[in-house]
Amino acid sequence: MPASCLRALQRHLERIYEIDVSRDCEVDRFLITDAGLAGALEGEASARALPEKLLVWEQAGELHVSLYLDPAVLEVLSSNDPIHGLNDDNLAAFWSALEGVSHFLYLVWNARHGRGISLFELELQAEVDKFVAAVFLLARQRRRRVPRDLHEHLFARPVFDPRLVGGEWRRYRHANHFAGLYCARLRRRYLANRGPGLVRDLRRFYRLTHRHKLDHIRAAAG
Repeated sequence: MPASCLRALQRHLERIYEIDVSRDCEVDRFLITDAGLAGALEGEASARALPEKLLVWEQAGELHVSLYLDPAVLEVLSSNDPIHGLNDDNLAAFWSALEGVSHFLYLVWNARHGRGISLFELELQAEVDKFVAAVFLLARQRRRRVPRDLHEHLFARPVFDPRLVGGEWRRYRHANHFAGLYCARLRRRYLANRGPGLVRDLRRFYRLTHRHKLDHIRAAAG
């Protein structure tokens, strides 16, 4: 069941952005749940314990990827599937899993197009994806009634790991800030008035490079 939910989350994002990497890159095939193995692959004794980690390394010119998810996250997804009902009890697990799937999908899609990406880009797109994926699910499950405080919950009151230092903290903070600006624009322009063009905007944004993403957000923010 958890693997099925992860595949459903991957398909959910693929439909939104009109991309397809799942024919030979199903995210659950790259899933690991052993924290010890994840630590060994990460290769850092001081690595932070997190419920989700995308582990990437290059060997002999080939890119190797594993996605670690805490078994507790998968247990929630199995007993309370957000694809069929996103609610307060599974929201945290949904966002942890969605972030991992987002990282995996964005990395694979860009690699297939011969594009390198930064850690900041991964985090920025994941922050956008958490908002957008929740909006589309809730709109379907609640007949277009999306909670007004969804944006505030993600972007107005972010909680960062206190173990983050220096460049790591700035990367997460800036990713959350710029994603919040972009998603606020989506909310004003499309969600509040049900205006057309939401999917077109999202698909264009997904394909922009690091600098052009930031330029697009700054221009839209005025």
